[in-house]
Amino acid sequence: MELRQLTYFEAVARLGGFSRAAEQLRIAQPAVSAQIRNLERELGTTLFERTTRRVTLTHAGELLLVRARAVLAEVQGARADLDQLAGVLRGRLSIGATPVLGSLDLPAELAGFHRRYPELTITTRTGLVADLLSGLADGDIDVVLGPVHDDLPERYRAQRLVGESLVLITPPDGAGAGTTTLAAHRDRPFVCLPAGSGLRSILTRAAADEGFTPRVPFEAPDPAGIRALVAAGMGVALLAESAATADGPPVAVRRLKAPPRHPPIGLIRLRDRALTPAVRAWQRHLTRQG
Repeated sequence: MELRQLTYFEAVARLGGFSRAAEQLRIAQPAVSAQIRNLERELGTTLFERTTRRVTLTHAGELLLVRARAVLAEVQGARADLDQLAGVLRGRLSIGATPVLGSLDLPAELAGFHRRYPELTITTRTGLVADLLSGLADGDIDVVLGPVHDDLPERYRAQRLVGESLVLITPPDGAGAGTTTLAAHRDRPFVCLPAGSGLRSILTRAAADEGFTPRVPFEAPDPAGIRALVAAGMGVALLAESAATADGPPVAVRRLKAPPRHPPIGLIRLRDRALTPAVRAWQRHLTRQG
């Protein structure tokens, strides 16, 4: 039994005739008839009842049709997978990533992905999520990994990957441990990202909920800069727990009694931009779908 025979058989059954099947398959009608006869001879049974007016399946033909379509679907899926792989191997992938990615270990993920697709050219770009989304919109970046804020514009589509939480960090001065509140530090200077950033908005809203406006005399370009300034005694800061507990300058980490919500970390892409094979493979890798 050959794949070609099953293809011809399915076409005749679906279209109800040898001529129509031959026309769709773009081969001569005698070739279709010959292959079906060979298949019937090999199986030792008649698959079609043939009359001058129409061709219909026998009971044996109906049974074979179910199996044939399953086999052809598997073959089609295999071809699609191989086409996908070829597209990935020939492709390029530009990834934008924020410094804070929760428990997502980007270097390890990239290493695993590279082992699977060693010929793929990968570039990475780090920055705040607003800048990365601009690069995504301009076509400079294929996909962004970062916090998915509630006000993410409709033009973007996000897939949640991991969670993240916020803590308060203070200088390592032995000023106590355990839980605290933002209001307990209302008279201290805060260190944060620049105005307009997601973290700055979270700090402002959380402080307002506790009845004060935070004083932010020191701004840093990224979470690592925030931690460095706090470690140097310049103030306190609201910071993602993954950034607060990573290797770096020493700080005291304080959990909040009512911590503000940190947006989940997700994969963000443009809603109306078709996925390239490389982007689709990266998404499947991160979500462990294959």
